[in-house]
Amino acid sequence: MAMSMGSDDGEPMVEMNTTPLIDVMLVLLIMFIITIPIQTHAVKIDLPQSAPPSDNVVDPVKNKVAIDAGGVISWNGAPIDLLTLRQYLQQSLRLPVEPELQFQPNAQTRYVVVDEVLAEIKRAGVTKLGFVGNEQYSSF
Repeated sequence: MAMSMGSDDGEPMVEMNTTPLIDVMLVLLIMFIITIPIQTHAVKIDLPQSAPPSDNVVDPVKNKVAIDAGGVISWNGAPIDLLTLRQYLQQSLRLPVEPELQFQPNAQTRYVVVDEVLAEIKRAGVTKLGFVGNEQYSSF
């Protein structure tokens, strides 16, 4: 590397020597790269195993709980109240295979009504619950 020693006429050197600064920065960069921990984070996923198709394919019944904008709860299209919902949930859980419960509240429904229905579903112990119609909330 060439170094400027100033001129012969006695003027002071005004250029800063950046070589030591660059060396220090490279050493710090190498130290930083060495000290970064190796990423050992793993996400364990249980993938479904392929099973041979069986002759007895059980088609689970899919029940649908919907709530319209006025707060009216319906079970498979028929309007019901919370007590009837509780009874229907208990009946469906007594079946040999638990049916899937599809939950579809309207976007304009008050949250209090949706919360009450979800609390009843949780109290009943439903394990197969699906939310239907979530695309209606994309505009909010």
